[in-house]
Formats: sequence, C-alpha cells, structure tokens
Amino acid sequence: MKLKSLKRIKKPLLLLVLLMLPFYLLAAEPTINSFEWWFEIIIGLFGGLALFLYGMEKMSDGMKKSAGDRMRKILAVLSNNRFVGLLVGAFVTMIIQSSSATTVMLVSFVRSGLMTFGQTLGIILGANIGTTFTAQLIAFKLTDYAVLMIAIGFVLSLFTKKDALKNIGNTILGFGLLFFGMALMSQSMKPLRTFEPFIVLLQHLENPVFSMIIGGIFTALVQSSSAFTGIVIVLAQQELITLQAGIPMIIGANIGTCITAALASIGTNRESKRVAIAHSFFNIGGALLFIFWIPYFTDLVTMLTKHMGGGTAREIANAHTIFNIVTALFFVPLIGLVSKIVIKILPDKKVEDEIKPTLKYLDNKALSNPIVAIDLARAEIKTSVRLINRMLADIIIPIKENEIPKDRKYTNLSLPDGIKIREKKIDYLEDKLTKYLVKIAKNELTQKQTSEVFALISVVNYIETIGDNITKEIIPLIIKKQQSNFIFSDAGIEELEQYHLKIAKQISRLEEYFATREVSQAQKIINKWEKYTKLDSEWRKKHYLRMYKDKNAIETHKIHMELMDYFLQIGFLIENIAKALMKDNNKTI
Repeated sequence: MKLKSLKRIKKPLLLLVLLMLPFYLLAAEPTINSFEWWFEIIIGLFGGLALFLYGMEKMSDGMKKSAGDRMRKILAVLSNNRFVGLLVGAFVTMIIQSSSATTVMLVSFVRSGLMTFGQTLGIILGANIGTTFTAQLIAFKLTDYAVLMIAIGFVLSLFTKKDALKNIGNTILGFGLLFFGMALMSQSMKPLRTFEPFIVLLQHLENPVFSMIIGGIFTALVQSSSAFTGIVIVLAQQELITLQAGIPMIIGANIGTCITAALASIGTNRESKRVAIAHSFFNIGGALLFIFWIPYFTDLVTMLTKHMGGGTAREIANAHTIFNIVTALFFVPLIGLVSKIVIKILPDKKVEDEIKPTLKYLDNKALSNPIVAIDLARAEIKTSVRLINRMLADIIIPIKENEIPKDRKYTNLSLPDGIKIREKKIDYLEDKLTKYLVKIAKNELTQKQTSEVFALISVVNYIETIGDNITKEIIPLIIKKQQSNFIFSDAGIEELEQYHLKIAKQISRLEEYFATREVSQAQKIINKWEKYTKLDSEWRKKHYLRMYKDKNAIETHKIHMELMDYFLQIGFLIENIAKALMKDNNKTI
C-alpha cells in the first residue's frame, strides 16, 4: 500500500480504535462506590461527551462544505424583511447545524458591507430556532442506528473522491458519532439511578435559578448549547431529572452560548461586538420572559407532548423549541428598538483616514472557516478597488489643467504624492491579502472554494499592477507634460477625457461587483471592453489626422499616445480581473 493511502486511512483507523475503547471500559461490572465504578462512569461520560462534540463538529463541517456557499447567498439576499430573516435564519441553522456558524457568517457579512447590523437581528432569532433541531433529533432515540451511520459515513468519506459525496459522508459520520456519544453517556449514567447521593443532588435542580446557573456555566465550558441540551435529554431518558428541572437548564444553556459568542467577539470590530450584544440581549431577555412562569410552562409542554410519546426527553426537546419560537416571535416586532439600544450601547466610532496603511477586514480567527475568510478577503479587496478608483479619478485633473494641484483629501500633499500614498496602501493590502488567501488555501477546501481563492489571488495581483501603472507610468508622464509646458489641444483633451471616463466606469463597475457580488457586473465589464477597444482604434486614427493640422498635436503627440497606451493597459487589466472572477465557477463566484 502506498504511503499516501496509509496516511489517508490513519485518522479513520484511529477513530475506530477510540470507538472500541468504551466497550472495553464498560465490559466489567465493578462494585458500586468502588474506584473502578466511579472511573468507568467518568470515562464513559467524558468519552461520550467528546464523541458527541466531535460528531457535532464533523456533522456541521460536512454540512457547511455541502451547503455553506449556497446558505451564505440565501442569508445575504433574503434578509431585508425581518420575518423572512427569521425563517431564513432557522432554515440555514437547521441545515448547517450550528447557530455559531450562522452568527459568524452574519458577522462577516456586516464587516464586508453586504448586510447592515439591523438586518442580522431577525436571522439571529431564527438561528436560535434552527439550533433546536438537534435536540429534536436526539430525543428520537436514534442511538440504535449510530454504528450503522458511522459505518456508512466512514465508507463514503474514505473511499469516495467526489467532494459532494465526501461531505455527505462526513455529515453522516458526524451524526453517527453524535448518537454514539449519546448512547455512551446514557449507558454510563444507568448506575446513578440507584445512587442515593446523586439523586439527592439532582433534587436541588428543581430550583430554577440554580438550574439556569448550572446550564449557563456548563454550556460556556463546552461551548455548545446542543451538547448540554443533549446531556439534559440523556438525564431525562434515564429518568434522573424532571421536566421542571430540565426547562431552566436549557434556558440557562441559551444564556451560556451567549458567553461563548461574547468571548469570540473580543478583539474584533464594533459590528461583531454588536452582533454578540444583540445575541445576548435576545437570549437573556427570553430567559427573563420564562423564568417566572416555569411551572405553567411545564404544564403547557406536558399537555402538548402527551400524544407524541417519548416521555420527559421528548418534553424537554419540545420545551427547547417552544421557548426559542416564543422568544423569537416576541422580539421580532421590537427589532428596530433593539437595534437602536445596541447601537447606543456601542456607538459608531469616528475613524480618521490615516496615511499609514491598515487592514480593516482580515481576521486570522476566521481562517478556520473558509466561507467567512473568503468573504473577509473580498471585503478587503473592495478597499483596494476603491483606492484605485480614487487614484484614477485624480489623474485626469492635471491632464486637463496646466498645473499640478493639491490632493483633494490629503490637502497638505500634492496630487501625485497623494496618489503615491494610496499606491503604498494598495501594495500593503496586496501583500497581506496574498498571504491571507494562501493561508485559506491550506485548509481543506471544496473545489469551488479552491477556484475562488486562486481567482482572488489573481485579482489582487492585477489591482496592484494597475496601481503601479498609475504611479510609475502615468504620474511621471503628467509631470513631464507640466515641466515641458505642453498644452493639449481641446480635441486632444476631449479624447483623453472620454477614454479616461470609459476606464473610470469600468473601475466603478468592479467596485459595484465587490459591493453587491452581482456577477452581471463582471460580465458587463467584459462586454463593455469589447466596445471600448474599438473606440481606442478610432481615437488613435483621429489623433493622427489631427497631427497634420494642429501644431500642438505634434508637440504633445508622444505624451498623448503614451497616456492612451496606459489607459489601454489598465482597461485590459480590469477585463482580466472580471474574467478571473468568473473563471472556473460558471458565473457563481
């Protein structure tokens, strides 16, 4: 067997060995209260929890790779209406099985300008509903099929070459590991049903405040509300807790997952912090809505669930779903008010446009999530395009005038020096973006994501070349024109203005593409450039004819033609950017 094949099966074989350990550990029947008895319970609980969390990660990762790109488009497009946003958030989170992943995508959209903070609020509420889908699955007692799911997922993920099937395999494998971990935790807890001290301890959970605190702390520690909800359901399946004790525990889990989001927002920008604050506002507010009438809520859940079967475990899963639905419906009409409150808590910070180049969007924390990291890279590229747009808009001024003016933004600098400052920023961004995109490429990417990353690397390189073209070629030419006291003819200036206008429109279309992700803008750049290249030939012919009649046209001939050449080069580079954005993705980048 080849070394590559051995490496390929190394992780799955190790996983199978780990799966066999619980059976070995639980094979013996030690005396109650003995060291071995406690050791096996602890190993079973923590081993089961580890498998559960690993299964959740594997399942979520597989689903994100299968549907993540489509899910982010759905989030970006269908979020203007708060009620639609609620449904979209629930649907997307149910598909990718991670409210945290949904929230991270929202943060990236806000940071990159695709969505406003206010648009995310309905989706956050929907994400809380979508995450209850996991609890519903757990309550169905699918543990009997866990090993079968592991086997099917193992085979698909190991022996298939297609990304789509491999991702489906990882999803099924994750489901299997999740339920196997549940079965292991359930098996480990069986002896505790007759252990009096543990039963006495659980009786204290009837206190709702104490139960909420336990749920919040444990969820913050394992960083997964689904994991803690799963543990609560396992306790219910073993008849170790009542519904009245389980409800405040899952409410506490909703608060605990806010702590995780808050920690994740440390060191990020203000938009990210606002999303974390809003998430906490909704979940803590929901807890306050329910905490005072838990006994009545318990009776309601019991009544609604009595015909469904499944006992206390099913009741807890239903309580989890009802709690999040009611909370969402309560806050949806108040989204505008919540948005204002959060912005007041964390107002906009006035940021000066510094001469020193800085990064606005790139975040190394997002590298583990390629979907988000690519979005952040796109947002940073949009900054480069905006800088190019400003540089190009400024260079026409000294061409039309007989003197070199001051820069319109950096008023203490001349226009050429202001353009050079922006070019330095573009060089800085090119270096950082290229390194960032290479880091993304080192992840396990889908074929589409790989094409996307390498297309963006090409785009960054083309943008940097345009900046060099303006700074190192056009600016020296303009300075030469001013020093020689050459004056373009009115017809010559009009031609150069028209040429410049066409190129400026192409840059604006490119900026519009990065703002909206509308592929039609990239296609329009390509279509328009076909027409503009024909105009280039016409303008050159007109210039040659004018040389025979106008002395000024002869004197400025070389500078005029070189400017046209550089405009032409920039036009071709913009066209190459548009082609790179559409390459290998069937117009889906």
